[in-house]
Amino acid sequence: MARRKRNWRPNANYHVVMRGNNRQNIYNTEDDMWHLMRCIGHASIYYQFTIFAFCIMTNHYHILLQSEDSLSKIMRHINRKYSDYYSKRYGYIGQLYQGRYYSKEVKSPYAMLAVSRYIHRNPITTKTPLVKHLADYPFSTFPYYHSSAPSPYPYLDTSKLPHCLPQPFEKTTEAYVHYCLMDIEDILNRQKSKDILEAFP
Repeated sequence: MARRKRNWRPNANYHVVMRGNNRQNIYNTEDDMWHLMRCIGHASIYYQFTIFAFCIMTNHYHILLQSEDSLSKIMRHINRKYSDYYSKRYGYIGQLYQGRYYSKEVKSPYAMLAVSRYIHRNPITTKTPLVKHLADYPFSTFPYYHSSAPSPYPYLDTSKLPHCLPQPFEKTTEAYVHYCLMDIEDILNRQKSKDILEAFP
């Protein structure tokens, strides 16, 4: 039976997740994670997309992005490049990924905030936190927000998410960093609007 065609709209925002088969680790070392970064950079040469947040973990990665080109082509390029590298490095034979990537359109500014916060907090919400401080995890966009340094990647935009912040937050990078570090209860206490409550089901 043919696969159901994914709904994709140019320039819409999407949360994308790719997992290792059976949730196995497929990013075993820092070299592996850096290589996935190179695969993303290589894809940006051929396809037009903007990333607002990403995080690479040991058995999966998250990306929050907007693309002018087909999302399926972008993901196929990234995953095929990494799969070729992994098979060659580790002599791996078989299915590397757990099926096709997951994607869901992110439709509102508050949803953008909730998804990006979830992505950025991945290294400290695992059973065994990978770092004590989010800014110390190099395979995430959070350090670039934390340092307020210019984006080192042409496809990375750190200006959009701060502008999604509702009152009483200021629309600054520093406020966005604070938002990511806050507990959900504190966020909800500061902003009781219907939209932001719906962002935290």
